[in-house]
Amino acid sequence: MLFSIVYNMLGSVADTEDVLQETWLAWAGRESGPDRAPIEIPRAYLVRIAVNKAIARRTALSRRRESYVGPWLPEPLVSGLDRADAPESTADLAERAESVSMALLVVLETLAPLERAVFVLHEVFGYPHTEIAGILGRTPAAVRQLAHRAREHVHARRPRYRADPHLRRQVTERFAAAVGGGDLNALMELLAPEVTLWADGGGKAVAAGLRPVHGRERVARLLLTGPRRAGAQLEVRWAWANGDPSALLFRGDTPFGVLVVELTPDGGRVAGIYFVTNPDKLAHVG
Repeated sequence: MLFSIVYNMLGSVADTEDVLQETWLAWAGRESGPDRAPIEIPRAYLVRIAVNKAIARRTALSRRRESYVGPWLPEPLVSGLDRADAPESTADLAERAESVSMALLVVLETLAPLERAVFVLHEVFGYPHTEIAGILGRTPAAVRQLAHRAREHVHARRPRYRADPHLRRQVTERFAAAVGGGDLNALMELLAPEVTLWADGGGKAVAAGLRPVHGRERVARLLLTGPRRAGAQLEVRWAWANGDPSALLFRGDTPFGVLVVELTPDGGRVAGIYFVTNPDKLAHVG
């Protein structure tokens, strides 16, 4: 639970693990220190420590992302490799955070740290405003105002629908086949006119632009030149990324990228493409 809360606030596995380590140290110090006192509700104590440390960590992350090369996408949590019919067990990282999709995490990046904390706790985990107020050290009225702003912001930008997973798998397969086969006509049929591609290479990988790419023709050109620039045949495997059907691209035994698509409301075309190729963000894939 702590992993999922913090990851949904930060979008980074490494930073989430750092926050959880700091939370554990705070817990251990409280338990063994000279002024130790019994903790009546350990779960509430740990959530409060983890959430506030995650909010503090956002400052460092914001500075880091100011110098980030190209679009920044969350680190994908992958499960069910070669088993895209269902997520893995609850011990899997992706299951622990599957309630928040890649598309929603991108929107959450635009929220202020406190707004994001309130949204995650209330909308994703169902915490009441009064309990969130105690976690953040704010009044319930202030928390309700933060929740209202965050909800309006997210609802204005996030997809208002979720396509059937089997349909998304089918479209993703056709999409990957068109890109891998260099089939421009098939790709153009699949892409919506106003499609947007977010390609996160972090300045360390090919097949990634310096900013989001909009429009069917521009996106198709970039997608068809990217694999050729990779310099090797890419193998496609199927899995879940943040609870969504996804294509995992491998170059030999090395992960090359994670690809997630969002569909148009009618489910017929690709409206958004999230493509993570930064090798630092693929350490948990494989």
